Order: sequence, then C-alpha cells, then structure tokens
Amino acid sequence: GKIHPHLSVMNTNVDSYISSQIEWKSSILKDLRECINSADPKIIEEWKWEVPVFVHKKMICAISAFKDHVKINFFKGALLTDKNKLINAGLDSKAHRSIDFFEGDKVKKQELTELIKEALSFDK
Repeated sequence: GKIHPHLSVMNTNVDSYISSQIEWKSSILKDLRECINSADPKIIEEWKWEVPVFVHKKMICAISAFKDHVKINFFKGALLTDKNKLINAGLDSKAHRSIDFFEGDKVKKQELTELIKEALSFDK
C-alpha cells in the first residue's frame, strides 16, 4: 500500500499522548499538532522527554499538557517577532518562549501557523 508522505512522520507515541488527556487538553493538543504539521510537511514528530517534539533539521517546538494548562514551547522563541502577540509564557527564559492555553482558550490557528513558520525560518 502507498503511504501518504505526510502521514509517514506521524508518531504513534504522540497519538497516544494526545488521546490520553482529558477532553479540553486533548482538543487543544490536536489543534497545536495540526498547526505545526501544516506549517511544513517536512516536520518530523519525535518523542523526547515524554512529550511530543517537532523537528525540522533542529528542534522547533514541543507541546505538552500540565495540570491546568497546555503548552507549546518554541526552543528559539526569543527570536520570534510574534506580531500577533500569542506568546504569554517563558518570557524570562534566555532562548525559549511559549504559549500557555487554559481550559476554554481557543487556538488561533492561522496566527499560530504563521508563528511556527517564522520559527522554521531560523533553520533555513
């Protein structure tokens, strides 16, 4: 059978991780994953530190669920212009920046995808 080229990088650990979360967290994680994978079909999903990490030449970002929030962490987030003002966490970190989502928050998919594309541009 022919494998869809994009699906070949989907990681089953990531599937399990997302589906094991309670509904609102799982829903946000799915949205984050969708934005990340749609930003560049060459992104590879890896499983590191018990969380999903997205790699394109270098590590770009990670998504993770915590007790009361879900986080997307950009490993070189300090370089992002973040013109849509999505970043709301990790501002004291040297390199990383992140966005925390709490129950009831909506993922602004278009803006987030733009931010991920900017993060990817550092690796070109």
